Amino acid sequence: MKRRGIARTALLVLPAQVGFRALEATLPLLYAYWFGRGDATDVYYFAWAVFAFAGSLVFSMHQDSSLVPILAEEKLARPQDLPRLRGSLLAHTWLVGGLIALVVGAGALVWFRVRYEDEAFGVAARMVPPFSAYLVAMSTRTFFSTLCVVERQFFIQPIASFLGMLVNVGVLASTHSSAGIAFVPVASLAGEIVAASVLALFTVRSLALRVTLCFDRPPALMAFARLASSEVGGGAVTRVNPVVDQLMAGLTAVVGGGTMLRYSGDVATLPTSLLQAALLPVLMSHLADDFARRDLAMIRRTVTKALLSVCGILFAATVLLYVVRRPLLRLVFLHGQMDEAGVDRMAEILPYHLVGLVPFGALLVLARAHVATKNGAIMISMGILNAGTNIAGNIVLVRVLGLEGLALSTSTVQLVVAIIFWFRFQKRLGELEAAPSEAPREEAA
Repeated sequence: MKRRGIARTALLVLPAQVGFRALEATLPLLYAYWFGRGDATDVYYFAWAVFAFAGSLVFSMHQDSSLVPILAEEKLARPQDLPRLRGSLLAHTWLVGGLIALVVGAGALVWFRVRYEDEAFGVAARMVPPFSAYLVAMSTRTFFSTLCVVERQFFIQPIASFLGMLVNVGVLASTHSSAGIAFVPVASLAGEIVAASVLALFTVRSLALRVTLCFDRPPALMAFARLASSEVGGGAVTRVNPVVDQLMAGLTAVVGGGTMLRYSGDVATLPTSLLQAALLPVLMSHLADDFARRDLAMIRRTVTKALLSVCGILFAATVLLYVVRRPLLRLVFLHGQMDEAGVDRMAEILPYHLVGLVPFGALLVLARAHVATKNGAIMISMGILNAGTNIAGNIVLVRVLGLEGLALSTSTVQLVVAIIFWFRFQKRLGELEAAPSEAPREEAA
C-alpha cells in the first residue's frame, strides 16, 4: 500500500497540533501573569532546569529515539514477538525511571539545601516530590506516544497533550493564589498522568496493540539498550545547558534574569515546537521504515527536502518575530504581575535567541536522521561538544553582553552542532552504502 507523503501528513496533523497545543503554549504567559518575575520564579526555573536535565535520562529513551527504527524492523521480521517486547520495554522503563527519579530527587534536595536558604529552600524542596513523580509519568507517556508513531497514528498525541494541559491549567487556576509557584510541578504531574492515560487507552483499545508486561531481554531490547545509552548520554550532557544558563543568569545580579531568559527563549523557539509536534514524528517514522528496508537513496532525498523546507520556514519565522517582537511581547506578557521593564528587557534578549532558530531546526532534523539510521552512538560526543561550547560561550559572552550573551551563546552552539551533524550524516550514509546488508524480511503469516 502506498504510504502518505511526509509533507501531506504533516499538513494534516498541523491544524490539530496548533489547536490542541495552543493551551500548552499559553503556560509561560499564565506563569508571567500569575507569578511575574522575582526570586521565587527564578527558584522554579532553576528547579525545572535540574529536573529537565534528569528527565533527559528518561524522556529521550523513547521520544524520537532508536526505538522507532527497532520496532519498525521487528514489525517486518518478528511480529509475533512484539507484545512481549513492548511489555518488557514498559516494565524496564518503570523500573529504571523509578530508580532515576528517586536518585535525582534525593540529589536535588541536597543541592537545593546548599544553594538556597530559608524560604527559597522551602519552595524548592516542595517541588522535588512532584517533579520526581513527573519523570516516571513522562516516560510512560512518551512510550505509548512512540508506539503510536510507529503505527503512523499522529493525531492522538495532540489530543492527549490538550487534555493534559487542560488539567494542568485547571489545577493552577484554582491554586495559584494560595499555593504559589511551588504548586506548578503538582499541576504538571496531574496533566502528564492524564495525557499518558489517554495514549495508553488509545494504544491498547483502539489500535489493539498487545502489551505483555515482563522482564524478558530479547535481542531487540538489548540492541535498544545499547543505542539508547548513547542517545540518553548525549541528551543528558546537552540538558546541562539550561542548568548552566540559569546559573549564569543568576550571576548577572539582574532580578528575574533567569525568568526573562527563559520566557524570551520560549517565544523564540515557538516555531520549532510546532515543527517538532507536526513534522518531526512523521519524518522519523518514514525514515525508520526506509532504513528497515535499507532504502538509503530515499533517506538522503527525504532528509535533504526536510532541511530545505524547515530552514526556509524558520527563516521567515525569524524575520517575522524580529519585526514584531516588541508589540508581541507587550501583548502577551505585559499583564498581571509582569512589569514593563521586564518585558522591554525580553525584547532586547529575543534577537539573540532568534540567531539560532534556523540552525536549531536543522539540528532537530539531522538528529532524527542519525537516530533513524541507528547512529545514536555519536550522541555522546555531540552532547559533549554542545555542552562544552555552550559553557565556554557563556563564560565569554556574559561578560560582554550580559543576559543577551547567554542567548547568543546558545544560538552559536546550535549553528556549530548543526554543521557537524550534517557532515557526520553524510559520513554515516557513506558507511551504510559501503557495507552491504539485507533489510529484514517479512515473515509469512
